[in-house]
Amino acid sequence: MITQAPRGTADWFGKRMSTRTKVEEIARDLCRRYNIKEIITPMFEHTVLFQRGVGETTDVVQKEMYSFVDKGGRGITLKPEGTAGAMRAYCENKLYSEPQPVKMFYVTPAFRYEKPESGRLRQHHQFGVEIVGSENPICEVELITLISTFINKIGLKDAKLHLNSIGDENCKPVYNKALVSYLEEHKECLCPTCQERMYKNPLRVLDCKEEGCKKIVENAPRTIDYLCGDCKNHFDTLCSMLDSLGIPYEVDTGIVRGLDYYTKTVFEFVNSEGFTLCGGGRYDNLVHEIDGKESAPSVGFGMGIERILYFLEKEGIDLVKDESIDLFVGIMGDGARTAAYKTIYDLRMKGFSVETDCLGRSVKAQMKYANKLNSRFSVIVGDDEVASGKCRLKNMETGEESEVTFEGIADIIGM
Repeated sequence: MITQAPRGTADWFGKRMSTRTKVEEIARDLCRRYNIKEIITPMFEHTVLFQRGVGETTDVVQKEMYSFVDKGGRGITLKPEGTAGAMRAYCENKLYSEPQPVKMFYVTPAFRYEKPESGRLRQHHQFGVEIVGSENPICEVELITLISTFINKIGLKDAKLHLNSIGDENCKPVYNKALVSYLEEHKECLCPTCQERMYKNPLRVLDCKEEGCKKIVENAPRTIDYLCGDCKNHFDTLCSMLDSLGIPYEVDTGIVRGLDYYTKTVFEFVNSEGFTLCGGGRYDNLVHEIDGKESAPSVGFGMGIERILYFLEKEGIDLVKDESIDLFVGIMGDGARTAAYKTIYDLRMKGFSVETDCLGRSVKAQMKYANKLNSRFSVIVGDDEVASGKCRLKNMETGEESEVTFEGIADIIGM
């Protein structure tokens, strides 16, 4: 239907839009404090970027991507997440020649064809950060402290850090061999997709949402028990730093994340009901997978804006309590319109939020409108006010009125 948005999409307006704007303001301010610069990448990329970067055996690539062939015969995909595009931009624009590490953040739309649910839409929006060019676990600490601070600033209480390490190219093969051996004992009970995946990418079985598969992997070998010396030291250092900062966490060996590019650290912030607020980790080989030449250790996270708003609503947190304006200027008579609007314009240029009547309402109706807008002050401008250069400014909360010059309005409403 022409008057109905496609399933899994949403319109943003009113209080919900104001809340989203506030959430993004807090995120941007934190990135400024951490010296993380904004990057904007295209809404669509070549399909092969996600096949190579995200992984062909992932649910995202196999089931959820919005892909099409354009008029030039090229495979194009609306981006399902922000990391691959940011890494492509890092390679294409030779950001490896800049001082390292390169720290980037984005607020971007993302597209996944999946069943819409609470806090997740087919077109959703992600706040994400990528730190490229360092293998030091202090980079994970940077991200985790940023997320923790963000969660505290928006007032969420029910969100706990879960950590795991899935190893690297040195210890993953040893673990994969042990995992495949275990899965083969239960192969007949796995879903058809996992029966295929267990040989191509066994870690993906651990991330399956089918109840039968979830039950089987409960007793599967744990990645953390197969870490090589380097990966174990990396994870131990990360945990030690978090301990010293007083950031609580739980080592959760069930976390492997749903994308193939992760190595070593993986983490999620999860509520008590198992809903994930955000997730991320390290992906030291992703730049090489994309570029084929360059290599740059990297770490990052993605956080769904819609999921954040869902968490806020669930906990009853109101980030935008008072949507008010500073002043409503009522106009009485056509002759006063130009002078009244000059006052409105001047006050807006000074940074005040000011509204007026655009429908030719009566003075009584204009005051009702001012109340609906939750205006802090109001003033009526007519021919007498224009002639005298003075008006009666009303405090809408107390009802108190005072006579001021048009130039003096700013002094009072700015107090």
